[in-house]
Amino acid sequence: MSPTILIVDDETIALQSLGDILRLEGYTVATAENGQVAVNYARNHYVDLMIVDLRMPGIGGLEVVQIINEISPDTEVILLTAFGTTESAVEALRLRIHDYLLKPASPMQILASVRIGLSRREEKLRAREGYASDTPLDERVATVKLKDGTEIDLSRRLIKYAEEEIHLTPAEGRLLRIFVENVGRVFSHRELVLLVQGYETAQHEAPEILRPLVSRLRQKIRQVPSLAGSVVSVRGTGYVFEYKT
Repeated sequence: MSPTILIVDDETIALQSLGDILRLEGYTVATAENGQVAVNYARNHYVDLMIVDLRMPGIGGLEVVQIINEISPDTEVILLTAFGTTESAVEALRLRIHDYLLKPASPMQILASVRIGLSRREEKLRAREGYASDTPLDERVATVKLKDGTEIDLSRRLIKYAEEEIHLTPAEGRLLRIFVENVGRVFSHRELVLLVQGYETAQHEAPEILRPLVSRLRQKIRQVPSLAGSVVSVRGTGYVFEYKT
C-alpha cells in the first residue's frame, strides 16, 4: 500500500496542484482546506506524512503540528510558508518537523523532501520496534489476560475489567504495550520518549515530555487492582512495569 500524504492548505489551487503532483508519483493523497479538517482527519485515519501551510485562518500550521505530535507522533511533517521568519523557523524546529520550505517550492524540492521524510519515518519505526522488543512483529502480543479476569487488548487499546472498559489514546496504548512486552525492564526517560513519540530528545527534556503521559496512564489503570501501581518510577532513571499475571 502506498504511503498516505495529507496536504493542508487554505488555497484551493495549491491543494489541487500539489495533490496532482504527489498522485502522479504513486502516493495516496488526502487534502484538508483548514487546520481543523486536518486534525479531524488525522484522528480517524493513518497518515504517513503531512504537508502543512504555516498561515491559515483558524488553526494555524504550527498549532496543527502541535496537535499532530500528540495524536499521531509517527507522522512526519513538512511546513510550507510564503512568510518565513526566524521565529517561525525556530518554533518549527522545536516541534521537530521534518522540513521547512519556503513558497514557491519547486515540485522537485517537495518530492525530494517527501521521499526523505518517508524514509526517515520508516527508519524510526524499524528502530523503535526492534528496540522495544526482540519479538518479531507477527508474533507480538495482542491480548493479555490476568488472573483476576482483566483483559488488556493492545491492538484496540482497550482494558476490560469486571463490567468496565477503559479506552486508551494511541500514545497511552503504545506506552502500555512497551511496558507489557517488557515487564521488569527499566526504561530511561529518553528511551520511552523515543519508543512512544518517535523522536530523540535531550536528557533533561525527556522527563517533562513523558510525565503527563505516564500520569494519564496511571490515572486510567489505577481503578484495576491488578494494574494499580504497576508503573513504578525509578528515581533518576525512568520507569519499570511490574504486575502479577
